[in-house]
Amino acid sequence: MKTRFQIVITGLAAFFFLGSAKPTFLTEDAAVVIHKIRIEITGASTVGKYNCSNTFSIKDTVHINSDKKNAFNTEIKMSNFDCGNKIMTKDLQGTVKVKQFPNSKVCITDVKPNGKNYKCRLNFYITDKTLKYKDFILYNSDDKINGTLNLKFSDIDLEPPVKMAGLIKVKDDIVINFSLYKN
Repeated sequence: MKTRFQIVITGLAAFFFLGSAKPTFLTEDAAVVIHKIRIEITGASTVGKYNCSNTFSIKDTVHINSDKKNAFNTEIKMSNFDCGNKIMTKDLQGTVKVKQFPNSKVCITDVKPNGKNYKCRLNFYITDKTLKYKDFILYNSDDKINGTLNLKFSDIDLEPPVKMAGLIKVKDDIVINFSLYKN
């Protein structure tokens, strides 16, 4: 019995001294390769709901648990959003001032595990405003990472479109859903 105890203690000591007993999943950097992004802007008006989307290919990496200043940065061409209707698409482009601000930018940094999901810092630059989120949750699934921003046109100093002398009004609340598709 005493011999078994000595063997176990010696084995544990060897693991600690050699570093093998340290849980590597907590300290090693991990990376998720992204190959496609889909962004959807949804909201409502007095005549119904709308959904505008933009999907594009990209080759980039989201670094998980990295102490380095690695960031996932991407530009989003605002002119590539499609609302399924030419008039609505043109209204969206006019609302976000696509001629003056053709691109929005997203920067994700400091990505850390949060259960099976992730927590990160998110900076979203649209028109001439930057929205910053400190503990933004990214939801992880087998094929993608998702995030949702709930905001108002007024948060970014924009006026929701109004048509037909006020008969059609877009509500101030919008939801931006984005999906980062993994390889």
